[in-house]
Amino acid sequence: MLNLSSWSVVRTFRSPNARREALFGYLFTGPAILGFLIWIVGPMLFSAWLSLTEWDLLRPPEFVGLRNYQDMFRDPLFWQSLKVTAYFTLVSVPLFQIAAFAVALLMNVNVRGISVFRTLFYLPSIVPVVANAMLWAWVFNSDFGLLNAGLRTLGLPKILWLQDTHWAMPALITMSLWGVGGSMLIYLAGLQGVPQQLYEAAELDGAGYWHRFIHVTIPLMSPVIFFNLLMGLIGALQTFTQGYIITNGGPQNSTLFYALYLYRRAFTDFRMGYAASLAWVLFAIVVVLSVFVFRFLGRQVHYEDDGR
Repeated sequence: MLNLSSWSVVRTFRSPNARREALFGYLFTGPAILGFLIWIVGPMLFSAWLSLTEWDLLRPPEFVGLRNYQDMFRDPLFWQSLKVTAYFTLVSVPLFQIAAFAVALLMNVNVRGISVFRTLFYLPSIVPVVANAMLWAWVFNSDFGLLNAGLRTLGLPKILWLQDTHWAMPALITMSLWGVGGSMLIYLAGLQGVPQQLYEAAELDGAGYWHRFIHVTIPLMSPVIFFNLLMGLIGALQTFTQGYIITNGGPQNSTLFYALYLYRRAFTDFRMGYAASLAWVLFAIVVVLSVFVFRFLGRQVHYEDDGR
């Protein structure tokens, strides 16, 4: 029976129509597969090999085995950049998601002119990152910045936002909240997909706004929350622009993000092999963290089709 089925499949595949469909399939998917192999798989394999070498771009790479990884764990700046990135991720990601969800709830109302407000909240997300960084560098400027001008108006002393090791990271975390528009839009799309009948049924059962939010909105929005949280974590671990443009890793390496440290090792010190090993450690951290999030938070996600 199995042999007959297999023979039938082979015959079907060998039919002119099946061959034509297969040919078109290969033609349409070929460029994407080729691009993936050339631009993703190829550089990854080259980077993996490079991480086992010492290369300064001037001389041919010299194979050094695992020495780059051994040096890394004795490097104090490696640990400092990990600490800075972990601090930024643990604080900024929850604040960012809460802010984006709160704004989406505010924008999920049917009032006159709501589309204008939605556009205004989304606009900062499409402004180039460098322009945003320059804007916030002015806002946090200790001499003529907007924040210290407000403090002077209130009779309070100025704060060295970007020069004080205690204030530099909170300032960059505050800046990160400026771009909640993208996540807000995803939350808003999810909120508008929640069936109104569920709210009406809960209201008939005597549920107030808070109970409807906890027992209807949150469960049905859990896939969207999970997606935004995961994307936020991965994005925060790769933060680079704020630390590079606004503080350049200072003061005293208090904003030395991991990606910035990797960049310096590659394009300032020309230690390409060491930078490649840093990149692979970051990749491993992202993979482990993603698996952890799927393993422990994925269970809390409600999917309508599986009854959870």
